[in-house]
Amino acid sequence: MSAFTTLLDGLSFTECPRWRDGRLYFTDRYTRRVLAVSIDGTVETYARIPGFPAGLGFLPDGRLLITSMRDRKILRREHDGSIEEHADLTALAPGELNDMLVDHDGRAWVGNFGFDLFAGSPVCSTVLISVAPGGAAALAADGLVFPNGTALTPDGCTLIVAETFANRLSAFTLSDGALTNRRTWAAFGDPPASADVGRIIKEADVVPDGICLDSEGAVWVADVRNQRLIRVAEGGAILDELNTGGLCVFACMLGGDDGRTLFACAAPTFDETEAAAHHRSSILMTRVAVPHAGLP
Repeated sequence: MSAFTTLLDGLSFTECPRWRDGRLYFTDRYTRRVLAVSIDGTVETYARIPGFPAGLGFLPDGRLLITSMRDRKILRREHDGSIEEHADLTALAPGELNDMLVDHDGRAWVGNFGFDLFAGSPVCSTVLISVAPGGAAALAADGLVFPNGTALTPDGCTLIVAETFANRLSAFTLSDGALTNRRTWAAFGDPPASADVGRIIKEADVVPDGICLDSEGAVWVADVRNQRLIRVAEGGAILDELNTGGLCVFACMLGGDDGRTLFACAAPTFDETEAAAHHRSSILMTRVAVPHAGLP
């Protein structure tokens, strides 16, 4: 834990951090808020969401998109602070919405669980959904096992997706709003043989959640199973490892004035009953050598 300091604590369950204009934006799921915090700890409630917020991403004009998990909708925070519906994904997403990346064109790439995680249903594959800037939604890819953290390379040509229960990061070529050439970007071992979430978490080498890119082309990965952040090269080599001192880490983001502050969303558990009741989640931060690149 010595590598990290705590920027903010006493939160319910922090997720999906995004650095923009001198502040870190993130969701606090069970208080149904999007928060924005500066590096000195000054915090603002940026949006209140009727349902449970998850993924975040900014449109080119600065309006914020937010995934509303359980009603499977994308919401939009207007410049005046009002919340509007951006897209309804109930016909396309078989599970609760998850992380999201919004690219430079304003197209959102949205993951979903694919099964009822909190009811203990067996793991199954699901889809990645694309949402055009105007709100039209379409299936972008299928066969993904819990698509979660997503990153886009600086040239805008490679979309990297963490498959949380498949022990890997996958990549696609992105061109003209379409995904092609799916391949494994980093494998951390064989895909789990079990469909039981508890067994997968116990047996997988890495359980990748949120991710972000640095300027050397490496990906920082929040590894839920091993309570750490790892810096990974294409192909799967682990270049660096930062332990979070017994806290599970669910997402990460490079930011700060020079892009070298690594933020982490941490909590003792992802159990929703405990998280909602005890508010032991936090935002941790540390300094790293290689700055941010790409999106988010």
